[in-house]
Amino acid sequence: MFRVILMLLATGPLSPASAQAEFGPGARVAFLGITFIDTSTEGAYFGAKPAEQARIALLQDKVRDRFAQEGLMLVDLAPVADRLASTVNPAKCYGCDIRMGRTLGADFVLVGEVQKVSNLILSMNLVLRDTETERMVRGLSVDIRSNTDDSWLRGIRYILNNNIFKE
Repeated sequence: MFRVILMLLATGPLSPASAQAEFGPGARVAFLGITFIDTSTEGAYFGAKPAEQARIALLQDKVRDRFAQEGLMLVDLAPVADRLASTVNPAKCYGCDIRMGRTLGADFVLVGEVQKVSNLILSMNLVLRDTETERMVRGLSVDIRSNTDDSWLRGIRYILNNNIFKE
């Protein structure tokens, strides 16, 4: 069954209300995607599963849709497409995410990761950083149980509802 274990990464210096105002409607966000990291034995032996790659696309679509629903503008990534394609993990690239966000004229940069520990245990995180201050304004990590579309979607919805867009 699905269990969520929360580990709050940080919420930065802003209260939820001021953070909402800070990145409210009209803010420009560079969403650099969600990286899949497979540290499971299964992945080492059998490689990437097409279903998991499809789930990454599903999560990215869910994130894009939610940001659009909240009135935030997702910037076009075309000007940094080559740099992004050559970056293994934008969430852990020594500030390249911030630099790409600045190049794109974004107010914020958003990156995520899903780490598969085993076919039963996965960890998912999403982090929103201010491109000017480089500080994280929102971020949350959840552990999920079960490797299904439904469990992955519940995990990302939890992050979006209870941290990124929490009122």
